[in-house]
Amino acid sequence: MFSSKDPVRIAVYGSEIKQKGRGVGLWNTGYHGTLTAAGAEPVFLKPATGSESWGEILRGTAGVVACGFDTSTPGKAGDMESLALWCRSHRFPMLAIDQGLLAMNAAFGGLNYTDLPREFPEALQHRHPPEPGLRHAINVTPGTLMCKIYGEGEVVVNSEHRQAIQKLAKGFVATCTALDGVIEAVEHIGSPWFCLGVQWQPASPSASGLDIQVFRALIDATRPAVETQPAPRKLAMAG
Repeated sequence: MFSSKDPVRIAVYGSEIKQKGRGVGLWNTGYHGTLTAAGAEPVFLKPATGSESWGEILRGTAGVVACGFDTSTPGKAGDMESLALWCRSHRFPMLAIDQGLLAMNAAFGGLNYTDLPREFPEALQHRHPPEPGLRHAINVTPGTLMCKIYGEGEVVVNSEHRQAIQKLAKGFVATCTALDGVIEAVEHIGSPWFCLGVQWQPASPSASGLDIQVFRALIDATRPAVETQPAPRKLAMAG
């Protein structure tokens, strides 16, 4: 939690989760509820049209959750790739979720499975939309940021995806893998840029109560900038 009266503003580039409720946590599910519970003020952005730069769109925020838009807003993967490139160039903290993770991997030269059951038949049942309660175990890589967030060993996450990373982009390391070898989380290495990506849905009703930690890690990564910069201006793109 921040000592400031005003919580840090975190941009969300993507659609809000439609299912309501508290899930297994004590907070309301969805990006708004989870980010608020984590100590941030969520700012939902409209899809980019090219009329403004990412610097203009993100003005007044200290980090971004790139989660992608639902099927009613097609063709936005290219925007998320552009966003990922901008964030790395400006060392802007980024948490990439599901479609955001795949766009980020593609932006930096990686390859993705577009239909995991067909292209990797040996894979576990990673489905979207999932069956009720569909979950699977992942192994957390020791010595990584994800290990600090979740702890070392095996944890269980929800499985709400049909696509996945096939070849990881240069500059990133896999930090969580499913028991079938499918990459479930990555993080950037080398330069001082906070960039974390997860394939599961840490804000959905089927998320674990531990999943809020990825949002807290994003907020923590903004603290140096928040503490040294003036108060943010109002963001015109807020939804």
